[in-house]
Amino acid sequence: MSQVEHTERSRRAWVLVALVITQLMVALDATIFNIALPQAQRSLNISPENRAWPVTAYVLAFGSLLLLGGRLVDLWGRRATLVVGLIGFGASSWLAGAAGSFMMLVWARVAQGLFGALLAPAILATLAATFSEAQERARAYSLYGLLWASGAALGLLLGGALTQWLTWRYCLYVNVAFSAFSLVLVLVAMPAGRGAAHTHLDALGLILASGSFVGVVSGFTRAVHAGWGDPLTLTWLAVGVAALVGFAYWQRRAPYPVAPARLVATRNRAGALLALFLTSAAVFSVTIFLVYFLEGTVGYSPLRIGVAFIPFVAGIGASSRASSRLLAQVGPRPIVPVGMVLAVLGSVLFTRLSPSSAYYESILPGLVLLGLGLGLIAAPAIATATAGLVTGDVGPSAALVVTAQQIGASMGLALLNTIAVSVANRAVTHGASAALANLHGYVVVFWWAAGMCAVGVLATFVLFESGSLEPAGVSADLPHAPAEPI
Repeated sequence: MSQVEHTERSRRAWVLVALVITQLMVALDATIFNIALPQAQRSLNISPENRAWPVTAYVLAFGSLLLLGGRLVDLWGRRATLVVGLIGFGASSWLAGAAGSFMMLVWARVAQGLFGALLAPAILATLAATFSEAQERARAYSLYGLLWASGAALGLLLGGALTQWLTWRYCLYVNVAFSAFSLVLVLVAMPAGRGAAHTHLDALGLILASGSFVGVVSGFTRAVHAGWGDPLTLTWLAVGVAALVGFAYWQRRAPYPVAPARLVATRNRAGALLALFLTSAAVFSVTIFLVYFLEGTVGYSPLRIGVAFIPFVAGIGASSRASSRLLAQVGPRPIVPVGMVLAVLGSVLFTRLSPSSAYYESILPGLVLLGLGLGLIAAPAIATATAGLVTGDVGPSAALVVTAQQIGASMGLALLNTIAVSVANRAVTHGASAALANLHGYVVVFWWAAGMCAVGVLATFVLFESGSLEPAGVSADLPHAPAEPI
């Protein structure tokens, strides 16, 4: 190996370290603050009616702005987007940690979501552009898939430790250290690059996409307390569905669509995005409701809950590494459906939980199966969704991948939480105790999650094509010709 090749390989390794740390920070932030929320509520005297807003504000800002973030990756260039995102995310995390009032915390969390929506597609776009050699690409996507799939569990572990040993504020301050370290690596190891000269922002498409996400998530969230027949619930859902229909219609006619139809026209990419959507909706909800079960029914402490999820993370790591190696040989078709089957089995095992369930007999097997399944799904689906791209499609495609994950997690949790609450309330009216009613709601959610993964088994087996993937065609931040109108 020549000195030039050695230097280039070393540079790419440091870029991967920066991306891994940044992705870990973004993935952790999905749940790390959830553990700290009760302590923050007491510290800032937040009312019960408003206690969910610090989480909801982040989710709505993050999810609704992802497609804009994907376009800005192409407009500004990957390095510039990462720099702006890291500085903004670190600064807003510090403001949130230092918040002295409810409103300051909420607005700082909105800013976190905004800058997170810049970082998430930039990370994936940089992976697709930087690692084209098969072995390096497999390693990069394995790490990315591991962190995406296990981020929720890792957030619970770190959030529990920080909350129990320090204060809730350190669940936010920790992002300052992550972002500062990644920023230094990005500035040193990544070439400057240029934005794409002909990139245009599809303002109407961005507004419709954001409106759809906000409308549907707000409608599902309100239905938990107000019910499905509530006029405002129905209004939010109607706005979300109408915006989604309008978005799909406009994307086929816009001169410069924010989500070009060609990106989902191939069977492999459509199957990958659907797999990520269904997996996010099902598995993220399962992990959250397992936390509710372990905390409320079994009585685990926050730190013990995090430790309980370690086998889940280990399962993801083991199967994610194996799936990345197999993908280059056989393609996604045999791998992702098998992962979906394991996720179904893991979810079904959780339907047998009872107040007297022991961890090793009743919880550990399901966590291991769920982790192994998720590892087989994540890296192959993400690699498939970003394979064979030209430069101008990197940002939008990366944004679609992250949007599928985020919308799946947000909408899935909002919908299944509404179902769980409705089932529990109905059980109470029939004479069940609050604890048993809540457990019945959790069990119904686990059945729904198993059903979602079962749909994923069939859909991915039908949509995915046999054979290895086309390698990514992205190599640099080069100007590109504008896309032809669709």
